[in-house]
Amino acid sequence: MNIIVFGQIADITGTNSLTLENIGDTNQLVEQLTSAYPALSTAKYAIAVDKKIIKENTALNNNNTIALLPPFSGG
Repeated sequence: MNIIVFGQIADITGTNSLTLENIGDTNQLVEQLTSAYPALSTAKYAIAVDKKIIKENTALNNNNTIALLPPFSGG
């Protein structure tokens, strides 16, 4: 699955995109990401699955596009 990262999350990971496979749900995704990038454990970000921000654990497949979105405000 393709993971697109923005802002401070890109700073933490050192890249604008990541590729992971065999992630069953968003809880597993967060677990793997914080294992690989410990600074993410304290970072605030939202997860979007196929352009929809999700609030709870969501099943994933390798065809999903995931975005990690840092906090933002409108104006």
